Amino acid sequence: MTPRVFGRFWNRALPLLLLTLGSASGNSFAAPPTPPDGSAVLRIHGSNTVGAKLAPMLVAGLFEAKGLQSVRIAPAGKENEQRVTALDERGKTIQALVAAHGTGTGFAGLKDGTADLAAASRPIKQSEAQSLAALGDMRSAESEQVIAIDGLAVIVHPDNPVQSLSVEQVARLFSGEIANWRELGGANAAVELHARDDQSGTYDTFKELVLGSQGKTLATNATRYESNDALSLAVSRRSGAIGFVGLASVGKSKALAITDGDSQPMPPTTALVATEDYPLSRRLFVYADPQKQSKWTREFLTFVHSPAGQAIVEKSGYVAQAIAPIRLPLQTTMPEAYQQLAKEAQRLTVNFRFAEGSAQLDNKAQRDVQRLIDYLNSHDKQMNAAVLVGFGDARNDPARTALLSKLRAMAVRRELARGGILVKEINGLGDQLPVASNSEAGRIKNRRVEVWVY
Repeated sequence: MTPRVFGRFWNRALPLLLLTLGSASGNSFAAPPTPPDGSAVLRIHGSNTVGAKLAPMLVAGLFEAKGLQSVRIAPAGKENEQRVTALDERGKTIQALVAAHGTGTGFAGLKDGTADLAAASRPIKQSEAQSLAALGDMRSAESEQVIAIDGLAVIVHPDNPVQSLSVEQVARLFSGEIANWRELGGANAAVELHARDDQSGTYDTFKELVLGSQGKTLATNATRYESNDALSLAVSRRSGAIGFVGLASVGKSKALAITDGDSQPMPPTTALVATEDYPLSRRLFVYADPQKQSKWTREFLTFVHSPAGQAIVEKSGYVAQAIAPIRLPLQTTMPEAYQQLAKEAQRLTVNFRFAEGSAQLDNKAQRDVQRLIDYLNSHDKQMNAAVLVGFGDARNDPARTALLSKLRAMAVRRELARGGILVKEINGLGDQLPVASNSEAGRIKNRRVEVWVY
């Protein structure tokens, strides 16, 4: 984003965003002190998905919220690196650096001290967490921060007649087992593969959710890219091409609907991605040192979770963690109680998720509790308006799965009660209505609590 384009964006967006900033970024609008040596006050390394657009926009939003002037985003002199600059009240330059070379580089930056935050388009790996154990628990709520939801879109040329694919079909395509589109009802044209590079969190997610779940590996003839936008542009220009990108980078390509296991075909729509029901939805993270964080780092994290920060998430093309009501179409395959909800109530675009065999809320769910309390209070639905529906993953013991699904709903009810919310009803539907397969990644999605309101 050039300084001129960025300036036009903020001239339109900031007057509205600043209305909500009073409680968004601390007790005052004052910025932390400017370093006397002119060094960067924030250094964000890692995911291209996060760093290409979202992270610089969030930093710029924070600078504006703190009353800094002449905020600019400009290239930093190296490919996929950007510098956000501004002037403080004394006219001194203050700067932040965003280096977007892949998720793995962010964790390396935390380890060697060159980064304050690691941007990641996947959860931290066990090996990475162990490598950073000297910093503390990298999976704690103090370290792991979900900043947005992204959909991993499978894209093709706009004229490709194929409308939907299963996860299995996508894996077979990218492994090279399906080499011609006519095998899937398309034109008699060779399949041309486009994929992100090995440093990319987007590729890590694709490898885990698609290739790994089907026991496949990426074909060696795939063209690789460091950038989502460059990949999408190439696919939009080549008739036999297929690729995968973050939701914000679909561009002029066509995104396909995806099925997983017994789920219905799901396009990467905002609502389906927000609930994380869409099979290839994912969370975007930043990870911080859980024990030692600079004031600027803490201010940034507070701003990201604020309404103003999440408004920037939405404007950047990703899905914000804001809560909104949606109507679900009634289907005869739904359990009777669920059909009644679909007829009379609206589902909210928030799901609470849990670890395997657990009724303990994960880090995102802990923050979503407060978002839900705020939403219900602002819509005068504090008393007997919300219904919680718990689900589990398919196991050999259906009775235990049903019990756990209800215990998860009870866990959310308990947290809401602490915030003054009285829930109308809870229900546990066990392994019914799966949104994903019974693979490890799919079971995580199926272990959820939905929120409905009358």
